[in-house]
Parts: sequence; C-alpha cells; structure tokens
Amino acid sequence: MKNIVVLISGSGTNLQRIINCIDSGEISNAKVSLVIADRECYGLKRAEENNIDNMLIPRGKGFSDELEKLLPDDTDLIVLAGFLSILSKDFTEKWNGKIINIHPSLLPKFGGKGMYGTKVHQSVIEAGEKESGATVHFVTSGIDEGEIILQGKVRIEANENAETLAEKVHQIEYEIFPKAIEKVLKIPL
Repeated sequence: MKNIVVLISGSGTNLQRIINCIDSGEISNAKVSLVIADRECYGLKRAEENNIDNMLIPRGKGFSDELEKLLPDDTDLIVLAGFLSILSKDFTEKWNGKIINIHPSLLPKFGGKGMYGTKVHQSVIEAGEKESGATVHFVTSGIDEGEIILQGKVRIEANENAETLAEKVHQIEYEIFPKAIEKVLKIPL
C-alpha cells in the first residue's frame, strides 16, 4: 500500500476528492496517511472526519525543515492540494519526483509567484484566452515549473468572470487529480 501525505491550506475539497477516489478504487493500492496544513483550515476537519492523522505546521521560513522532521519514513508521494506555501529548494530536491501539485491554469501560462486562486482566473480572462484549465505537475524549486503530468481544459465563454471560470476549472481538477496521482504512483522507483 502506497502512503500519500497531503499538504493543504484551505477547505480541502481536493483532499476529499482524493479520499473518495481511494475509497472507490479510482486511486488503487494507496491511502492518505497524513494531512498537514500550513494554517488553520477546514481541510484539517475533513482529515479528522475521515480518521486521517493531521497536523498544523505554521507557515514561515522553517516550514520545510519542520515538514521534513514530521514526514513518515514510508511516504511514497507528497500531494499539494490547494497548498499555498512555497517549499524550500533543499526539500524539493530531496523529494524530487515524489511531490506533485495541482495548479488552476494551463501551465506554463499563468503560473509562478503570486499566481493562485482568483488571481489566476482573472489574469486568464484579462489576457483574452479562449481556454483555461488545470495542470498537475511535479514540484521543483521553481514555482510551477516542474514537468507536467496531466492537463484538462475548459472553454472560456464570452460572459465568463473569474468566479465562473474558477468553478469550471475546479471541476477539471476533480477529474484529472486522481488520474495523475494514480499515474505517478505507478511509476517505478
């Protein structure tokens, strides 16, 4: 059984989707062994309600060092699911190929420092893009620069705003995130 550690910063809807997909078998031979948040958030309650060990490591300069100390030795994959802190270069290099993130745009467009949540969707609309989507990628020391694992696209309508686009992209996240996790867990070590 593969052990997944999920890092969160918010409500944990993608965490819940991962849990549901493990329960249904869409993600096979895996379990979420630990959920770690960088701030108080509803996602910690979701973990608790699903009987998953969870903890809070306050965000800040020492986050990656503290995370390294608390990660179980048998961690197979670290999944960033709505996680907003930046992991250190040392941490990402040590765990290279074992950390994935989901980003609410079609990378390499609209990624990088400061590009998260509504800011991404507003930027996509203001740029006049015809489509957007979500990207699951490996995490490296460069923000949103890792190898793309999977993308899903949505069409942008003429009357689209950041909120409606966010909802469409979130649905794509639900679709591709479990597939990407399953794909990465099957990569031979």
